[in-house]
Amino acid sequence: MSSLAIGVDIGGTGIRSALVDPEGVIVKHHAEPTPARLGREAIVDTVLGGIHRMIAEARLLEREVQGIGVGSAGQINASSGIVEFAVDTLPDWQGTPIRGIIRDYCGHLPIWVDNDVNAIALAEQHYGAGRDYQHFICLALGTGIGGAIVESGRLVRGSFGGAGEFGHLSVQLDGPRCSCGNYGCLELYASGTGMTRLARETLQAAGHADHDELALYTSHDLLRDWQAGDALAARTMCRVVQALGTAIAGIIHIFNPQAIVIGGGVADAGEPLLAAVREAAHSRTSAKMREACAILPAAIGSQAGVIGAATQVWTDGGGSFEGGPGGMPL
Repeated sequence: MSSLAIGVDIGGTGIRSALVDPEGVIVKHHAEPTPARLGREAIVDTVLGGIHRMIAEARLLEREVQGIGVGSAGQINASSGIVEFAVDTLPDWQGTPIRGIIRDYCGHLPIWVDNDVNAIALAEQHYGAGRDYQHFICLALGTGIGGAIVESGRLVRGSFGGAGEFGHLSVQLDGPRCSCGNYGCLELYASGTGMTRLARETLQAAGHADHDELALYTSHDLLRDWQAGDALAARTMCRVVQALGTAIAGIIHIFNPQAIVIGGGVADAGEPLLAAVREAAHSRTSAKMREACAILPAAIGSQAGVIGAATQVWTDGGGSFEGGPGGMPL
């Protein structure tokens, strides 16, 4: 039987660990909420607990573990395994030496650490919508917006791991200030939190002033109402789609990719949203660039993060696929 890799996906709301085979199939899986309010130590304990559980499961299966791959929210230095920057959803996470902590816990295994959307891109590259492309962009539309760049079959990370922060492209120069310091960021319009904000503003302007009712209205409600033909939802979604289309047109002109793969919870709205985004992006993109780039839904779904994290083991941190552990990470 083939060896297994341990994948760990660290997000603001949940931490997943899994045993994954070289075909991207999850053999065993465990998930629990991220104890973000309890701080770094509690998050680390949850991560190590998941790894311990997976090692034990592999022993029960009599399968060898080739290594551990971690995908974490934040800007991750893949060379050092340190979190260079993290937002408030993971308090005190910035500066965490993820690789060093895991190595101290189980130093006999090689360990890779990367950004969570880079991990998703690896999963889509090897098992999903990116399999036929050497040059593609991955967008993850969730609570925030993350991105990843695959060029000539390899991840592009930038100088310290911050490449692909497409959620902070400005799509409205005079828009509201973002937590990053920029104005009119894509994340303010097309993330789950951004869509919720826009929807509540639209409803309030239309006279829906019930504070308690507005406080409960979310992006999921917006997408539901839009697909049901609600006029106010359509007004809000027009702004969402135009923001996404504007950003994607810019991304296409900068990177000239073969494909843009869109996933995340917001993208679960499916083809109606993708069709609208394609139209908006195409209207802003030059003909040749437009023809060369497909805009596609992600194929793997909610397990992409943990599968991609494990894929680092088989690809030596995102290089060519070896079906084995690759070299020891630096």
